[in-house]
Amino acid sequence: MANNQQTLQQERAASAWAQIEQVEGQNSTFKKEYGSLIRGLPAMILSDGLAQTLAFLRAKGKNDETKPHEAAFQHLSVWVCQQLKAGANMNLLDWVLQKSSSDYRRAATESLAYLHWLKRFVEAKDWRKDDD
Repeated sequence: MANNQQTLQQERAASAWAQIEQVEGQNSTFKKEYGSLIRGLPAMILSDGLAQTLAFLRAKGKNDETKPHEAAFQHLSVWVCQQLKAGANMNLLDWVLQKSSSDYRRAATESLAYLHWLKRFVEAKDWRKDDD
């Protein structure tokens, strides 16, 4: 069991690093906004819930990949949907709105686990707004 858990942690880390490497090519403002956003998402999920947090990201991102909110939504959605076998064309917000409360909790738990890695890598890159 420990090996499976370690492997999943390694997969999370590798995926998160790949997402961070994609963001690395963006401009400084994008990286700072993305970094600040990622650092705050775990607390937002814990206080407001996963669906509300995803709705916030989607509303702020407006399906525009040039916006940090949409990038964060996509990064989280792709990983968690893959882990929960939600289907290739599904986004996480649509998925959690259709599922049971136990599936919702699984999605929230996996989201927090994945965000742990994104947050650590963002902190390592020191991507934050000047007022953070």
